[in-house]
Amino acid sequence: MKQLVTNIRDRYGYAWTVLQGLVKTDFKLRYQGSFLGIAWSVLKPLMMFCVMYVVFGKFLRMSDGTPTYPVVLLLGISSWQFVTESTNIGLRSVVDRGDLLRKIHFPNYIVVVSATIGALISFAINLVVVLIFALVARVQFTWRVVLLPLNIVELYAITLALTLLMATMYVYFRDIAHIWEVLQQLVFYGMPIIYPLTYVTNRGGVLADLARLELLNPFAQTIQDIRHNFIAPETQPTIWNQFSNWGIRLFPLVFTVVLLWLGVYLFRRNSRKFAEVM
Repeated sequence: MKQLVTNIRDRYGYAWTVLQGLVKTDFKLRYQGSFLGIAWSVLKPLMMFCVMYVVFGKFLRMSDGTPTYPVVLLLGISSWQFVTESTNIGLRSVVDRGDLLRKIHFPNYIVVVSATIGALISFAINLVVVLIFALVARVQFTWRVVLLPLNIVELYAITLALTLLMATMYVYFRDIAHIWEVLQQLVFYGMPIIYPLTYVTNRGGVLADLARLELLNPFAQTIQDIRHNFIAPETQPTIWNQFSNWGIRLFPLVFTVVLLWLGVYLFRRNSRKFAEVM
């Protein structure tokens, strides 16, 4: 056992040290020069929540009609902000850190991972804010909150997979950043984040079946699971209670694993050429 620990420390100790340094530096520089500093990591989802709640919850009445809806909406927006922050910063990380990668020898994937971990720290801060809102709203927590870490791990895995793929492509094609900027807006409004999934499924018919298929999207599935286990298990539909077929239930998990493997494989395969291309 001691030998195994020693081997792991010798192999990954330096990479871990570099990762810690990059995460600290990135997090400090992210809001450097701004008056509110780190508070922006909380204010951005709160401001977006206010706009979405007024427009969709009050004017368009796209609500599930429960007292927990505002907290559920805030949690969904915070979760999606983690995805967008990770991908928007992470896809540029290899190019932005090009000078550092040429001067210091360390695994290239660390710059991508550091970007996603920085976003994960902001997400953790936002979860504390969501918890405060939930306590004020008198949310009745259940034993399912113990599943929350697993949901967050899955969300991080699919986000890291996508970020690795786009970071690899961005080295060769800078257009990826602009394409993703458009796609993430389409994905955001297409997923049940700002509108409750029950708003469509309760109407029945073909639209209800199509709405349930949205849960095959790992991002939608994971965010719904986070909402279900953390805030509202009685009102939030998930892939686990909408489908009885285990093949359908496990599809997002299998897709996440495959995409992560593909992202790691393509990134490692092309990482040696990054310095030449840049």
